[in-house]
Amino acid sequence: MTHTAPRTLARTTSTRPATTVVQARGLLIAVLSALAFSVSGPIAKPLLENGWSLAAVLFVRMAVAGLVVSPALIRTLLRQRRFLRTHWLSLVAFGLIPVAGCQLLYFSAMQRMPVAVALLIQYLAPVMLVLFVWLRTRTAPSRAVIAGSVVAIAGLVLVVDIAGARFDPLGTVFALLAAVCVCFYFVMSERTGPDLPPLALASGGLFVGAAAIGVLALVGVLPFTAPLLTVPVAGVPLPAIAALLLVGVCTAIGYSFGVMAVPLIGSRVASFVGLSEVLFALMFAWILLAETPAPIQFAGGALILVGVVLVRLDARAAAAVSAPVEPLPGEVGPGIR
Repeated sequence: MTHTAPRTLARTTSTRPATTVVQARGLLIAVLSALAFSVSGPIAKPLLENGWSLAAVLFVRMAVAGLVVSPALIRTLLRQRRFLRTHWLSLVAFGLIPVAGCQLLYFSAMQRMPVAVALLIQYLAPVMLVLFVWLRTRTAPSRAVIAGSVVAIAGLVLVVDIAGARFDPLGTVFALLAAVCVCFYFVMSERTGPDLPPLALASGGLFVGAAAIGVLALVGVLPFTAPLLTVPVAGVPLPAIAALLLVGVCTAIGYSFGVMAVPLIGSRVASFVGLSEVLFALMFAWILLAETPAPIQFAGGALILVGVVLVRLDARAAAAVSAPVEPLPGEVGPGIR
């Protein structure tokens, strides 16, 4: 018994570097996911401004993204014969809520109120997740998480620049529902694993989302127009379908990396890292559309990064305290004598 404590401590210490590597990899993947998502808007914007309907853009975007990730879904179907029977509800829910629902609600809000306001409300999702965990566990978040939430949202307000913006009641409801859909995205992604691989969930959900948009367009709920035209992308004229193929590939990377990152770093940290999508979107709008950010937006970006760091520091401390201690070979587990 006298040697058990030192050996266990050594084992605990040795597992921390591995945990740190996994979490660092998760953070990198989450940032790449936000980067990929941010490319879509500046490329799709000229299409929407030149005759393509929202339904047409979303349908092609989701269908292409689903096809890009489909090899992972096919491998899962071949390996798990009962996969669809077991997980069809998860695939449908992911496709209807985080994929199709989020985008339809956000664009519905955007049509009734300024884009900046709709974007700000949708990106309240990280704070909603903090409140949800607080209510579910009845454990108040740490000071670091509270401070990080306040600082990140303050930075978001500066980035989206809502000064003088008007609020529309119905548009606000749409934007809040879009934020709830974003919360579903992070919570559902956190529950993936060997039985429900992240990439299979992403591909299946994207196909379901594309099918939902297609049905709404067929029955006339959503207008569907897709004229042949050429749009400029970074100064290079591209056919509309080529631009959308690029959007679809970026969307596939965004969803794939996103659902892979969440199990590694947790839904809370991943949701705050997702705020970097706003910063990347500003960068690509600057590069592709010549929309130069204002100095106050750079200050807001810095605040968002500080907020993410604060939340991440709390997650690291929690991981260090709660890291499981595995018995060494030949030792009995805790509670067994």
